[in-house]
Amino acid sequence: MSLHQSISRIPKTPKTLITPFCKLLPFFQIHYYSVNTHVSSNADDQNPNPKNPKIIPEAERICKILLNTTCSTKCVADALGSVSVNVSPLLVEEVVKKLSNSGVLALSFFRWAEKQNGFVHTSESYHGLIEALGKIKQFKMVWILVDELKKKGLLCKEAFALISRRYARARKVKEAIEAFERMEKYGLVVELQDFNRLLDTLSKSRNVGKAQEVFDKWKNNGKLKPNIKSYTILLEGWGGEKNLLRLNEVYQEMKADDIEPDVVSYGIMIHARCKVKKYDEAIELLREMERKKIRVTPHVYCTLINGLGSEKRLVEALKYFELYKGSGFDLEVFTFNAMVGAYCWSMRMDDAYKLLDEMRRSKIGPNTRTYDIILHHLIKARRTNEAYSVFQKMSNDPGCEPTVSTYEIMVRMFCNEDRTDMALRVWDQMKARGVLPGMHMFSTLINSFCHENRLDDACRYFQEMLDMGMRPPLPLFDNLKRALLAEGKEDTVKALWRKLEKLRKSNLVG
Repeated sequence: MSLHQSISRIPKTPKTLITPFCKLLPFFQIHYYSVNTHVSSNADDQNPNPKNPKIIPEAERICKILLNTTCSTKCVADALGSVSVNVSPLLVEEVVKKLSNSGVLALSFFRWAEKQNGFVHTSESYHGLIEALGKIKQFKMVWILVDELKKKGLLCKEAFALISRRYARARKVKEAIEAFERMEKYGLVVELQDFNRLLDTLSKSRNVGKAQEVFDKWKNNGKLKPNIKSYTILLEGWGGEKNLLRLNEVYQEMKADDIEPDVVSYGIMIHARCKVKKYDEAIELLREMERKKIRVTPHVYCTLINGLGSEKRLVEALKYFELYKGSGFDLEVFTFNAMVGAYCWSMRMDDAYKLLDEMRRSKIGPNTRTYDIILHHLIKARRTNEAYSVFQKMSNDPGCEPTVSTYEIMVRMFCNEDRTDMALRVWDQMKARGVLPGMHMFSTLINSFCHENRLDDACRYFQEMLDMGMRPPLPLFDNLKRALLAEGKEDTVKALWRKLEKLRKSNLVG
């Protein structure tokens, strides 16, 4: 039975209050032009390692074991000492990647691995650990790792790019720039692509103004001779901020430097117009590309389909989808995903399901993102039973397994409907697959327990969050504290506060 046929039999769920869909939109980005100069997050890579497909299930097995331990190196050693583990560089890289939401546990596993006979860490395993520790702002430990990389002759620019990105995401812009500048002190030669990578890091962390400032400063003092990628980074950054005035200023400066826009530049400018709902201007830019004999790529079609679909201009979205299919390019999953999204925006779910079947017949998908798009729209429409059915099918569809983001929206959906038991069912399924929850997932579940006055459960998951080395946001603790004080549990509040303060003030040691 096809997905379309099985879903059509599911009864609709009555309307209930849920989180506004606008809060889910960051997860809903389908695909748009990006200059892709930054180092991609390990956590974002969901594809099995092509070198050894057996690594993934073995890494999941280890993560399941580690999830039931505390974060100390001794506890990790005790847990893994009782099972057979064939430690290899690929396995360690994969486990560290999967532990990216638990930096303390990742560090303990990393230290355990390096003590195994004959094992030597690679730069990739170090990079995975830097990413995990950067997420919990353990930058002192991060720089210890950099020194280790230097001593072992493994230090490269990727490490500094990761550190700058984690600083930028922690809103430590000054430190992000300083991390970049420290490359030369470690004996590395800084090139234009490294400048571009920093500009991209700043822009993508909502600091395009600072990126522009750095760009202007380095260009004016001769430290940076920008190329087209330098400009497209800034175009993308200002487009992301919906600031067409600054985007056009950068565009004019680029042309004044005798740099003509290419297909990437046009794609970014088209996306920027779509972002502010100036779709007719976006279409005019596409026509300008055609007049200049610049071949319209699938990415550009995808951007227009996505934008027009979100405005329920479905006929036009279908027009560009058909143009894409007849363009001579290989069919790619992200453009089909955009069309799935366009159908979903108009709540033509049957057509969306049929397109999934077409993707499957054409052997170009679906993938995890395809299902995520459908789930977001079903949740928005409060079709909870249908969303859960799609989620279950997704879980059993090879290559489409849920990511931590998928689990998060499902947990949030059930918590918002006061169906915490169902949220826990999803949570347990996630942990059974060796997927670690993130801070936002913990916050959602703990707040839901507080709302239902299940304070023992709230405290248990709060403690689990601390054990994983996550620093809870203060609003979460304040909510839990109010609920506990209302029940006269002052001693519990004091105990949790001491543990929280200890974690906040702690610096990991290697």
